[in-house]
Amino acid sequence: MSWLEDKPMRAVLALTAMALLAGCQVRPLYSGTDEAVKAGAPARIASVAVKTVSTREAQQVRNHLIFLLNGGAGEPADARWSVSLGVAASTTGALATQVATTDDYVPTASTVTMTSLYTIVDATSGETAASGKRQVTSSFDRPRQEFAAARAERDAQDRAARELAEQLRLAILQDLAKLGG
Repeated sequence: MSWLEDKPMRAVLALTAMALLAGCQVRPLYSGTDEAVKAGAPARIASVAVKTVSTREAQQVRNHLIFLLNGGAGEPADARWSVSLGVAASTTGALATQVATTDDYVPTASTVTMTSLYTIVDATSGETAASGKRQVTSSFDRPRQEFAAARAERDAQDRAARELAEQLRLAILQDLAKLGG
């Protein structure tokens, strides 16, 4: 007789499984229990301002992030939270410059990697509430024409910036949910 056929053993196994699963909690990001949290994610992220940045890549991420946080309404005048962004982009590829050849099998693929470090600061106290790092990659083909190659790289940077902004929005929302803000 196997231990799974034993009724008392199955009952103990079922109770143990239920006890272990009782400790797990999966909660939707857009829900809550008290009135302040019931307003949900839109109220939380509508109270976030993003500080100015200095590079083109960082500005692309910032613009997309502001749009995602506030639905195109711009930044709030009296934000409770302030987000600082640090964005770095790098391009790697099979070849740094295209070799003049008639061979169609020369590798031309490249990848843009965009990394962001973010810090959420409480605007009233000035204390750091949360911080994190997100990274995305975007591939592109580097054609033989110089202008087309530059444009393809710029398009890959823009795609990476949009994707990074979406990841940052989710990360900020998760951090604010943990903080109860």
